[in-house]
Amino acid sequence: MKYLSEYRDAAIARPLIERIKRTATRPWTLMEVCGGQTHTIVRQGLDELLEGAIEMIHGPGCPVCVTPLEQIDKALMLAARPDVIFTSFGDMLRVPGSDCDLQQVRARGGNVRVVYSPLDALEIARRHPEREVVFFAVGFETTAPANAMAVWRARELGVPNFSVLVSHVTVPPAISAIMQAPDNRVQAFLAAGHVCAVMGWTEYEPLAMRHRVPIVVTGFEPLDILEGMLMAVEQLETGRHTVENQYVRSVRREGTPAARTRVEEVFELVDRKWRGIGEIPMSGLRLRPAFAAFDAELKFGLGDIHVNESPECHAGEVLTGKLKPPRCPAFGTRCTPEHPLGALMVSAEGACAAYYHLAKYRESGEPAAAGAVS
Repeated sequence: MKYLSEYRDAAIARPLIERIKRTATRPWTLMEVCGGQTHTIVRQGLDELLEGAIEMIHGPGCPVCVTPLEQIDKALMLAARPDVIFTSFGDMLRVPGSDCDLQQVRARGGNVRVVYSPLDALEIARRHPEREVVFFAVGFETTAPANAMAVWRARELGVPNFSVLVSHVTVPPAISAIMQAPDNRVQAFLAAGHVCAVMGWTEYEPLAMRHRVPIVVTGFEPLDILEGMLMAVEQLETGRHTVENQYVRSVRREGTPAARTRVEEVFELVDRKWRGIGEIPMSGLRLRPAFAAFDAELKFGLGDIHVNESPECHAGEVLTGKLKPPRCPAFGTRCTPEHPLGALMVSAEGACAAYYHLAKYRESGEPAAAGAVS
């Protein structure tokens, strides 16, 4: 595929790998902050090809995975109501709540529909004024503009039966929390290119300075990631700690101003709990008071829900890079895509799913063979 296969060229990857190995005078520990990058790294075996020069540890870069259990349970409560049409992206249907998931609620008769845009959910609300339509607004800054636009448009059109269950989180506070952890081992970050395509990287500049850590905005293909790794290692080797942009074909420093403006108009920052990690101050988004009529939590009086996560699920340790999925005692046995203990095993960007679908990990717990770029 044009403009995609070029970034998977083994003939270009091999010299990049050798250059990283020559540049690194000691092993460096990097964290990618994107589940899509995690899947590329694991599938292509990039971490194994660079063993001894770079250790990649996987961060909390899957928005489905970090959605707190309380929010999943709220979604399940709404989806089971006979007066509600509950809409969501498809990757939320298999995420387990305390007792079941959205797919099971739908099998029991709940009106749960998969949509491809929050504007699709708004259109459903316009076609069914007799029903309440709720959209599950999950994601990092990447999906926030579309969700903000749907709410803004609902107010403009006067669609009172539309609302959103908001579970947005933002990346910079998570990076700061990781760097402040007493057992932190991360020495450089690969930042998520799609988040920065929206928000730019100005928010990362004070983080790089404060924590003295290189941050490289990186794409998602093998060559993107290898180049991002090289840029990070070059900074580490020379003692620099700045923000650099590998993903120049898609990201600018200021991001997309129109999208940022819409997000800031509709949402405000709040403290937010992350699944398996706990509360990170000012890391989430909620609707501003001017748009409170479209807040599903307020509209349906959901309030606070306190639930306990499965003690067998080590999601928090995986999401903060302290544990590789195959080392989890439940991995591939008591936790599988058919019977997941947590979202990391069923999300398209989950680290556990990335490892599980490489059969060699599943069968032996040993590292898989190197991928296509080897």
